[in-house]
Amino acid sequence: MILKFLNTWAISRRSWLLLFLSAAALELAALFFQYGLQLNPCVMCIYQRVAVVGLAIAGIIGMLAPAYRPLRIMAALIWGVSAIWGLKIAMALNDLQQHPSPFATCSFTPEFPAWLPLHEWLPEMFMPTGMCSEIPWRFMGITMAQWMIVAFAVYVLMLALFATAIVRKKA
Repeated sequence: MILKFLNTWAISRRSWLLLFLSAAALELAALFFQYGLQLNPCVMCIYQRVAVVGLAIAGIIGMLAPAYRPLRIMAALIWGVSAIWGLKIAMALNDLQQHPSPFATCSFTPEFPAWLPLHEWLPEMFMPTGMCSEIPWRFMGITMAQWMIVAFAVYVLMLALFATAIVRKKA
C-alpha cells in the first residue's frame, strides 16, 4: 500500500510542484529576513540559498514530465546534490556559530565558478553582507542555521523515501 502510494506520488506533478513551492517559500523567507528584517546573510547563507535554488530547479524539471523516467532521475539527482550540499553547509555554519574562533572564519565574497558569478548577476540575492559567526535570529531558541539543518534533512529524508519510486522503470 505504501509502495503503491510512493510510486504514484513520485510520478505526480503535484509532488514535484510541492518540492518547487517549498523551495520558493524558503527563498522568499530568506529575502524577507534580509530585506524586511534587515538580517544580513553571510557567505554560507548565500551558499544555502544556492542549494535551495537547486531544489526549486529540481522541482521544475520534475514537473515538466514526471512520468518520463530520465527526467525524473535527473531531477532527483539535482534534488539530492542540492539537499546534501545544503545540509553540509548548514551544519558547517552551525558549527561556526556554536564554536566561534578567530581562526575559523568564512569569506566575505562567495566563490562561485567564473562561468556562474551569481553574486555579480543578482547581488540583491547572492551577495553576502553579514558575518558567519553572528547569530542574528532565533525562533523557539533555535538559530536559523539549525532550522536550515532541519529543512535540508527533511529534503534528504523525503528523497530517500521516494528514491526507489523515482528511479523505477514502471511506476
